Amino acid sequence: MAKRETPLLDQLEGGKWPSFVKDMKEAAEKNPMAEDLLGQLELSYKDRIGHWKHGGIVGVKGYGAGVIGRYSDRPDLFPNVQAFHTMRVNHPTGWFYKTDALRRLCDVWDKHGSGLTNMHGSTGDAILLGTTTDHIQPCFDDLTEAGFDLGGSGSALRTPSACVGPGRCEWACIDSLDVCYNITMSFQDKIHRPMFPYKFKIKVSACPNDCVASIARSDFSIIGTWKGKIRIDQAEVQACTASGLDIQKEVCDLCPTKCMEWDGKQLKIFDEDCTRCMHCINLMPKALRQGEQRGATILVGGKAPILEGALLSWVIVPFMKLEPPYEELKDLILRIQDWWDEHGKSRERLGELIKRLGMRVFLRAVGLPAVPQMVKAPRTNPYVFFWPEDIKKEVK
Repeated sequence: MAKRETPLLDQLEGGKWPSFVKDMKEAAEKNPMAEDLLGQLELSYKDRIGHWKHGGIVGVKGYGAGVIGRYSDRPDLFPNVQAFHTMRVNHPTGWFYKTDALRRLCDVWDKHGSGLTNMHGSTGDAILLGTTTDHIQPCFDDLTEAGFDLGGSGSALRTPSACVGPGRCEWACIDSLDVCYNITMSFQDKIHRPMFPYKFKIKVSACPNDCVASIARSDFSIIGTWKGKIRIDQAEVQACTASGLDIQKEVCDLCPTKCMEWDGKQLKIFDEDCTRCMHCINLMPKALRQGEQRGATILVGGKAPILEGALLSWVIVPFMKLEPPYEELKDLILRIQDWWDEHGKSRERLGELIKRLGMRVFLRAVGLPAVPQMVKAPRTNPYVFFWPEDIKKEVK
């Protein structure tokens, strides 16, 4: 184990869950950067402040993104993390790796960095934690030789990510893997060369279960959906009942729009009220299937709380049929980015700009018609006014 005393970090190894501290200690046995990282993190817990500072822009030739500069503010105590830069590596779509590819990636990082990785951060990339300035370019060259590229960072298009989609999921309504790969290859310049007011994230979910949480975390969300009626196999519905599933209590009563009826023998769905939440389909996968006409719903504006509070995405295109080469989709992305790039303030996300200028201005700028699905929430003011004397009469 590591030589350094870390009593506060040691507490994080307690409990039944695996701890990142254990991995750091194992790395520290053979890498002095990981050893000093343990010491600085221990000091951060003791002082209750972070001991990292941003020391300017670092990167590789021709790119403005993919590397996050990080420096210690206590190089006197921890000289091996005086520079501890992070490199973001563009992940395979859907996070499918072959073992030999992972070994090549780790071999490159053992050669140039701390050996510590984050697989995967919320950004989607494979995160390589900790290298020095003089190793950044050689590391990038070796990554390129191994078949990898850097992802996005800074005020750029962040690395698009997608769920496993048709690779493993029976609910996939679109080929999320192909959509994400096509977008990534088409917008390389926007990923590698920051040009926007702030970050722009695109995430693709193949069905409304939204396993990559695109609706909460992405500026441009693509979620697979369907048109038409949910297909019902009444024999399988009966099988669900026989297996002990309480269809009324566990399915119908928990439907958010109450669009289902169960009389003990037959299940009815009023599809015009269905919001595609997938609850019933998830509970009865053999009895219920999505409609046959597949496509995607496009949403915009999701983000975590940074400058303002968190925002959930809202619908701008209820249904778009997605087929290669996805020109309609990519054209919409470009129109939205152009408008945001022109009107957005520094560090203002797309959702915040729409909130500031209004959805009407946004829709007119990107050429989209207003439709009922765009209503994010009912009005708090219904524009119905009452005179005080009339209220008094009603009270009497």
